[in-house]
Amino acid sequence: MLYHIHELQHVALAPVRLFAEAIQTMYTHPWMPVSYTSIGRAMAAGAELLERTTRRYPKPPFNLPTTVIDGVEVTVREMVVYQKPFCELLHFQRDTDRRDPRVLVVAPMSGHYATLLRGTVETLLPEHDVYITDWIDARDVSQDAGPFALDDYIDYIRELLHFLGADTHVLAVCQPSVPVLAAVSMMAEDQDPRQPSSMVLMGGPIDTRISPTKVNKLATDKPLSWFETHVINTVPYVHTGRGRRVYPGFLQLQGFMSLNPERHVGEHINLFQNMVRGDGDSAEKHRDFYDEYLAVMDLPAEYYLDTIKSVFIEHQLPEGKMYSRGRHIQPSKIQHTALMTIEGEKDDITGIGQTEAAHKLCSSLPDDMRIHHVAPKVGHYGVFNGRRWREEIYPHVREFIRTHDKLTVLADKALELDEPVRVGKSV
Repeated sequence: MLYHIHELQHVALAPVRLFAEAIQTMYTHPWMPVSYTSIGRAMAAGAELLERTTRRYPKPPFNLPTTVIDGVEVTVREMVVYQKPFCELLHFQRDTDRRDPRVLVVAPMSGHYATLLRGTVETLLPEHDVYITDWIDARDVSQDAGPFALDDYIDYIRELLHFLGADTHVLAVCQPSVPVLAAVSMMAEDQDPRQPSSMVLMGGPIDTRISPTKVNKLATDKPLSWFETHVINTVPYVHTGRGRRVYPGFLQLQGFMSLNPERHVGEHINLFQNMVRGDGDSAEKHRDFYDEYLAVMDLPAEYYLDTIKSVFIEHQLPEGKMYSRGRHIQPSKIQHTALMTIEGEKDDITGIGQTEAAHKLCSSLPDDMRIHHVAPKVGHYGVFNGRRWREEIYPHVREFIRTHDKLTVLADKALELDEPVRVGKSV
């Protein structure tokens, strides 16, 4: 019922949005003398804030048409190369013959779209062949596709790694660290020839008993039944996924904003002041950030509830009690996939030590196949986006991947021996 009320409210506010857009157009038109005055800019700024707070933000584009390789700008084509009901596998195909390590970036299914990792992909592109999981808004998935639970997520990861083939590197950002570790564990137990060469877990909740954050405590303060009763809703008839049970994006957004309301209010006040002052660059930075931050998607109810129960309430993975499709998840079986964990010192979503816990679980890996990195003065989003990611964290990731990339190692040895590298077809 709450979802239906939200949709009715959105429709009811349509005239308000149209009026705000009209006011904004009038007070920013170059032929209107008042648009050059502080009163005119204030009217336009107020109208824009009203329009932005009542609009629905669509999924943003990745918008990565080019990258620079060896000092030369090359074209990048964004292509869907594999499709599942709840996910599209995107390939950022670079117009180059250069052979770089193949990386599967697993984006979180946690409310925001995969485009939140635009900065991650952009940084990887010059030196890696990049793929990313582009999760689909659950309200746009017909009920005919069936439910999507944590087991399905794990299945998807294994299927995508099979599709990409041997010598793939998987990089999981935040929430997918758990299903990625589970999927790789199952592949290792099966002695699957396509198990990834390396696995990078960034700010992931492997063991949320360690340094619990406000987010962790929120998930444990209430029983699972509370979440099912209070946050799970049914998709209204107007959407393709009508009747599907979901955790709606608008409720998730309320949760995101409530973690730091003063900051978000302050940012919007700054936007108003920047527009009145005519500081277009600062205003545009605000728009770019919040166009991304406020674009949210619905999550399948089964997956959300499974994650709350398995990861945050019962701690199944670190306690050795996690099962998928009846199979015991045993990270100790991993012997051929190198492990790197990354944490931010100031991370207020995934506490220090939670991701590092993966090393204890992957007990069969030798020391030369594992590394842990803590980024000083870095918060959660800074682990995979922004200047510190580009300048301080990425160089370590690059070195780790290349150290454990089989073809890179072969190429280095061939250079030492002055011999050509013979590359066979992936198994």
